[in-house]
Amino acid sequence: MKTRKEFDSIGTINVPNEKYWGASTQRSKKYFDIGEFLVRPVLISSIAIIKKSAAIVHKKNKQIDTKIANAIIKASDEIIKGKLNDHFPLKVWQTGSGTQTNMNVNEVISNRAIELMGGKKGSKKPIHPNDHVNKSQSTNDVFPTAMHIAIALETKNKLLPSLNMLNNELKKKVSKFKNIIKVGRTHLQDATPISLGQEFSGYQSQLEDCIKRIKIALNEIYFLAQGGTAVGTGLNSKKNFDKKVVSEIKKLTKINFKPVKNKFAALAAHDAIVNFSGTLNTLAVCLMKIANDIRFLGSGPRAGYAELILPSNEPGSSIMPGKVNPTQSEAVTMVCVKVIGNHNGITMAGSHGHFELNVFKPLIAHNILQSIDLISDSSRNFAKYCIKGIKADKKKIKFFLDSSLMLVTALAPHIGYDNAANIAKRALKNNTNLEDEALKSGLITKEDYRKIINPKKMINPD
Repeated sequence: MKTRKEFDSIGTINVPNEKYWGASTQRSKKYFDIGEFLVRPVLISSIAIIKKSAAIVHKKNKQIDTKIANAIIKASDEIIKGKLNDHFPLKVWQTGSGTQTNMNVNEVISNRAIELMGGKKGSKKPIHPNDHVNKSQSTNDVFPTAMHIAIALETKNKLLPSLNMLNNELKKKVSKFKNIIKVGRTHLQDATPISLGQEFSGYQSQLEDCIKRIKIALNEIYFLAQGGTAVGTGLNSKKNFDKKVVSEIKKLTKINFKPVKNKFAALAAHDAIVNFSGTLNTLAVCLMKIANDIRFLGSGPRAGYAELILPSNEPGSSIMPGKVNPTQSEAVTMVCVKVIGNHNGITMAGSHGHFELNVFKPLIAHNILQSIDLISDSSRNFAKYCIKGIKADKKKIKFFLDSSLMLVTALAPHIGYDNAANIAKRALKNNTNLEDEALKSGLITKEDYRKIINPKKMINPD
């Protein structure tokens, strides 16, 4: 492998000649070789958006030579488009500010821009990674800004579309199942009747509320720390740089970003992300309930509830022929557990903002972006490969409904709670039906019994 010598304040180091990264990145590869997870491409592209925006502002303000600014802009564009993904080798686990990743982007832009201008990679001439690419910036404001940009992009482009797809499929089932009356269940015991449509309306309403919470929490994510530089004071930047650079970010992303009012808080704490993660945590709780209910209602086919017929997507067992498992539900619930765990990590990381800087930024970024990614993909798959194809087993549903002892609840207002309870107990003990035991009691006539015990009339208030 051919190498070139690059230098930084520590000294010189050999860098693979075909790579655009520099000395800082090369050292980081050695000293932070921890785990398998690389910094996510969306976070890298978000940093590149910042670098491009800063170059545009500096060009307009004549703080950087036009040719240099244009080269930085062009190189940044290549990163944003994913053309240079192979030049970002760093792992998540690095310094808590994310300095290594910021420098990785600075070096790649610098060397690529130098190349575009006909210069020599590694020379830092005419474009320096710190003096030009990182001008008016610090990792301490770049990284949190990139975190917010990445969260907003992934939420708008991936998470919300997936959740809306799932919500729409649930809505269809609410309508389709509205006239199917079934046994309700509380405490895993038989309860009064409910329509299958009503049951699914509970799922749909839960999810819709989660979507609303995410949209509300996203409003805080739109505020960016850029312009705070090292500790929030804005040292080494010009007045109104924050407003100008955020305006450019807004144009590039088509998202209504704004400069955060207090940059000291934006660098030292990440409460907006902790709050946003909390909405994903609630969403995970919601999806866990929905997926588990569907898994249980689809259990069987002969020794479970079997009220729902779930799509048969793939063989369910390597040893039991013909077995079909609720695989989509299981995948969703595993994702939910991971998202809940990620939120716990973000909560702990968010609490470690010491003095002027939170130094858990890479962990926070990794966890929140992973949660968005996982819950987006699993929700989309759950909608396409499970909810869409669910059918009701009307025969099994009717069997359970006809056998239910809790229909007796409708008798209580007419014959009293205690008398109704005794009828249910006798039916259970004697393995008979409610009607027989009710008539034996002499407390009600057959005509009145059949008027009162009508499941269709029991799913709404009188």
